[in-house]
Amino acid sequence: MGLRMAQRRNLLTAKKVQAESRTGRHADGGGLYLVVSKAAKKDDKPNKRWAFIYSRGGRDQNKRTELGIGSAADVTLAEAREKAAAMQAAIRRGEDPKAARAPATIVTFGDAADAYLAAMAPSWRNEKHVAQWRMTLGDAYCKSLRSRPVAEVAVADVLSVLSPIWGKVPETASRLRGRIEAVLDAAAVLNQRAGDNPARWKGHLQKLLPPRRKLSRGHHAAMPWDDVPAYVQSLRDRPAMSALALEFTILTAARTGETIGARWPEIDGDIWTVPAERMKANKRHRVPLVPRCIEILAELRKLGGEYIFPGAKEGQPLSNMAMLEMVKPLGITVHGFRSSFRDWAAEATEYPADLIEMALSHAISNEVEAAYRRGDMLDRRRPVMLAWERHCLGNSKPVVDNLAVLPDDQDRSNHEDRQADTDR
Repeated sequence: MGLRMAQRRNLLTAKKVQAESRTGRHADGGGLYLVVSKAAKKDDKPNKRWAFIYSRGGRDQNKRTELGIGSAADVTLAEAREKAAAMQAAIRRGEDPKAARAPATIVTFGDAADAYLAAMAPSWRNEKHVAQWRMTLGDAYCKSLRSRPVAEVAVADVLSVLSPIWGKVPETASRLRGRIEAVLDAAAVLNQRAGDNPARWKGHLQKLLPPRRKLSRGHHAAMPWDDVPAYVQSLRDRPAMSALALEFTILTAARTGETIGARWPEIDGDIWTVPAERMKANKRHRVPLVPRCIEILAELRKLGGEYIFPGAKEGQPLSNMAMLEMVKPLGITVHGFRSSFRDWAAEATEYPADLIEMALSHAISNEVEAAYRRGDMLDRRRPVMLAWERHCLGNSKPVVDNLAVLPDDQDRSNHEDRQADTDR
């Protein structure tokens, strides 16, 4: 049996290997090649790996076989030559290097995802963020994908995961797509797969899935709901009226105008009643106040005045730009926190959609349903807002009876009577 390969040897140098950027195979001689492939992303460096290419005599003498030796980032030129020489020696002994070599371990998407998380988690901001990645890349969404060899993951596999949730939970679906793309990019860098990334959006999946902007947040840029707790904590560290107003707005899922125009007569115990003239739908809206909101009100009540959140000018409310200036550097809007609340309710809870719509004071589009609905489901909305508070405070604050945190001048029996009252 003979070996067909170039006679010239050591055509490459370590410097050439490092500098080479042209895609394709670059021969070193003796069957050893540096294989350069296009980077997964435009600004990334090209992927480089070592390969041993050989052909054997007999009927298969024209059949060329390629065996991977490893990534050029992990295997030096000298080590690659040593491995290639061992394969040449096997051929001279009449052996097939492919058959003699121990079978390579198949890396699944699950393996690649777990390795990516292990590598990146230490650099992420908190354990909750890590848990979100682990959950979305785990069996909850990627069960069918995790057992698939990462080298074989194709567009159809990615779509099988994304399509069922793309229209139902667009925020989660979009983030999941980005996370799958990141895992596959990392696998390409490690030479565990080759070719285009099947999870890429621009010029790729955008041709197969509808744009997210038509499915979720309208024109209001929002913060992902699992980032809200860290942001709320940062507000607690800022002694400013605008920070208190923004925290109150987030916890009540209110609009900017509803918060800055709030007056003390609108507060009755743990219920905030926004009059119809200040509501978008021109219908009064009652908000069950969570303990943290009552704490904020207790702090501000000492200031006196007509408005709950007074501005710099005496007798005037906080400027409608005060809260916006706080979130502007983040590229989001104050109104976007209502979207964060809605996404959280859809993705992390089992509360009915109509209850969430009522919490957001959205008008009922169905005229027949609107005609028959008399109440505002206030008591049913209390657990929703308490759960939202627990999320916003990082689950660090236990659920407590709102009666225990009412202002001193409120009578418990009056509160209980009001609880039993419904709209007529």
